Amino acid sequence: MQGAVASPAVQQGVRIPLADPGLKARTPGEEFSWAVRGVAPGEDRAVPFRAHLPAAFPLFATRPRYAVRHLLKTATVPDRTVPYVYEPPRAAVNASGTSYASTPEGAFASSLRGAELTDLTVSVPLPEGLLDEPTLLATFVDYRVLVRLSVVENESLLHGSADGAVPGLLTVPGIRHGSLGDDLADSLTSAAAEVEETGGSCDGIVVHPATYWQLAKAGTLGLLGGVGITVSRTRMIPRDRALLGDFRAAATLLVPEVASIALRRGAGPDGGDLVEASTRVGLAVHLPQHFLLLSRD
Repeated sequence: MQGAVASPAVQQGVRIPLADPGLKARTPGEEFSWAVRGVAPGEDRAVPFRAHLPAAFPLFATRPRYAVRHLLKTATVPDRTVPYVYEPPRAAVNASGTSYASTPEGAFASSLRGAELTDLTVSVPLPEGLLDEPTLLATFVDYRVLVRLSVVENESLLHGSADGAVPGLLTVPGIRHGSLGDDLADSLTSAAAEVEETGGSCDGIVVHPATYWQLAKAGTLGLLGGVGITVSRTRMIPRDRALLGDFRAAATLLVPEVASIALRRGAGPDGGDLVEASTRVGLAVHLPQHFLLLSRD
């Protein structure tokens, strides 16, 4: 008697999505809401993810607003110190000549460094009764908690993390400086050309929203976009500053895909519950001289 032939389901195995830490089918809010159902009163619960949570904020997919991380290239890395090549100039950057030997990059030095990883965290008070509304809870996490985590990421990438693991792009050693004049178009286009004196291509600018909308009104924003420059607006940069650079060549956002969203019972300032979102990142700055910070005197 011949043996029975296994069905395709038996041959391939049956996969049941009891959990979705990689966010293949559910959003972070949906996964969190599913995981905290039935949690006991007073019980904390942490839900791990294999993802970079700021990238999961839903509205990034439907509107052209760019966070600082959108200007950077991103690398998925192991959860440990990450080696990278650091290549600063040996001397002050001067105007490039017309031969390789007379270019600034002809005198760049290189060394191997290690970038540390750190957790960026934000805590948001949980409205009373929201745990009993799973669909609304998922939406609250996706739209209100994750956007706050993105603000924390913008702050850390520009000013550095509290523990010093992430260097702030506004203060990184080796950054170049210039003046931001009243004529924004002239200041930014002149600075974009200055960025390229180090051999890079100016591909990004970070400005305050007040500056961004001045650029939009004047038509300068469209002109910058037409030549391949992405403009990120964030309140985390002062109004009198503008950061230009070859972001993709100069730095790499390091993402080990370690994150969590946790329910913290009674941890709020008024004794209420909190939702705590955390994501692990690092930043390798390879070419600090590819950044140019403009400031008003």
